[in-house]
Amino acid sequence: MDSRISVTSPLVILHGDEMAQVAFEHILKKFVSSRLDIQLEEIDLSAENRLLTNGQVVIDAIDSLQRHGVGVKNAGMTVNRQQLEDLLRKHPDVDNLHPLATKSPNGAIRKGISGNITREDIQFRNLNIRRPQWVGRDIEVDTMEFGGIKDSFNQLSLATGVVKLMFVGSSGDPVELHRREIRKGDPWLLATNDIEDVKAWAHRFFQRAIAEKRDVYLGLKDTVIPGYDGAMRSVIEDIYHSDYKKQIEDLGLNYYYELIDAQAARIVSNPPERALWGVPDNTTGRKLLKLVNQLKEFGIPGRGAHVSISRMSAGGGDQYGSFNMAAKEDGLLKVIVDGDEKHARRVRKGDPMLLMSNDREAIKDWVLQVFRDASRKDKEVYFGLKREYMEYDEVYSEVITEVRRELASEHTPPPSFMIMRPSSQLKKMITDPPRNALYPSQNLDGDIFSDISAALGGSLATASSIIESKDGTMLFEAPHGTAHDLYLKYLESDGKVAHFNPSALIFALGNALETLGEREGNEPLSQYAVQLKAALTDTVDSGIVTADLKGKTVDPESEQVVDMIGFLEAVEKALQ
Repeated sequence: MDSRISVTSPLVILHGDEMAQVAFEHILKKFVSSRLDIQLEEIDLSAENRLLTNGQVVIDAIDSLQRHGVGVKNAGMTVNRQQLEDLLRKHPDVDNLHPLATKSPNGAIRKGISGNITREDIQFRNLNIRRPQWVGRDIEVDTMEFGGIKDSFNQLSLATGVVKLMFVGSSGDPVELHRREIRKGDPWLLATNDIEDVKAWAHRFFQRAIAEKRDVYLGLKDTVIPGYDGAMRSVIEDIYHSDYKKQIEDLGLNYYYELIDAQAARIVSNPPERALWGVPDNTTGRKLLKLVNQLKEFGIPGRGAHVSISRMSAGGGDQYGSFNMAAKEDGLLKVIVDGDEKHARRVRKGDPMLLMSNDREAIKDWVLQVFRDASRKDKEVYFGLKREYMEYDEVYSEVITEVRRELASEHTPPPSFMIMRPSSQLKKMITDPPRNALYPSQNLDGDIFSDISAALGGSLATASSIIESKDGTMLFEAPHGTAHDLYLKYLESDGKVAHFNPSALIFALGNALETLGEREGNEPLSQYAVQLKAALTDTVDSGIVTADLKGKTVDPESEQVVDMIGFLEAVEKALQ
């Protein structure tokens, strides 16, 4: 007789890469196939399969989620230039690549299901994170003063129509680079950077690091904005290799490049002794500069509060849904809206260009979701907006007021909330966290802020990530990446060294199963999902931890540090 719990609804499983995928396969075997009679719709979203299917598998994932409504997504690689070249050498017949074949699938999936992200701390009761000593820490942040979004042209669309980005080069003929539909009230923005200013900044940056004998950290988001951040990274690293690499190495200093969200989490939670942190994007750079200065003065307090971050991502708006490229020649860049020229500026060959917009209705859906979540869980809300000098952000403020009035007319008062600048929002979240709080952020800010918060929670594996769409489609995932370094050790040891914290993946699975149980009125499944999450927290509370949490419990002397397999076995035992 089959003792497994019978589940009527299918569950969508989106597979990923590297060490996270090794863990995911163990989790599905231990906690799904052996205990549940359930149909799994499994889709391989690995970097290699995205390449081989020319991105079609991403579209398949979106379709499956829309049909079935609930899914679990594993972490996947976003290939850099070297990794892409390696894959193309392995598969020489692949050509004419669609962007979905090489870009991160996350944005496309969130856009496809119109989903926004909320990331929350997993409530482990016995974690007592020892905050790194930040007061007086010798870390400096260097950013560009001009250009970018700070010096963008941005406004709200006065009517529904088409915005076109036109370029007039040496031929004198206008060439359409990009077009997109916008509706009345939608914000749009054009930003460029002078590549010569970027080069000058790079020289000053590396010279400062040498003069002050600091390790060098460079952070950008080149995988998501390859024609903008990627163009800057390319020229900065060319200068490093040609002019400064030998000097820096001769001084015994190190150079590090990492995606800005992962790098921010690492530096804040595990700061180097002495460093120069280069963040050329000036809006992000100024936020991180203010945070670092605050940390050096006041440090990081213990976090007794529950921190949640809601990220505006439905529709793939802002930088994540932008058109971006480096100018191919000198010329004039124009924004045309329904035949009317709204803005023009000169660009030079190599200048990074970015046109981004957002959907007012998607913003409204997000604000409603923020207030709904905050009311349900009794959270205070702290919005971060640059509305004082950006029309682009003013629309968020207008929508918040509109939603407040609608809720009031329905006799549903919104939760208490404040609107502050994003830099103040970030500082408050890290250095002055109030009680149970929710921090709504735009796309790129939310990506960076949530990784910092998750890292300060003990590990990226101690947070959960929930993607929810207006139609009720739910996708649960872990906020961490694929753990490339750990995967290399796993391969080198022929699978004997398996260090990875699977907590966030287990929690994501538990959340998905709990949602399925609620939707089909399946009490045994709902109870199992709650028990699975409890078994996870009970395991850590008993002192059984993976290496990333070593020394971070209330009683480090009694901790039992285990590898990934040992941890999964402990959770399985607690579930009995």
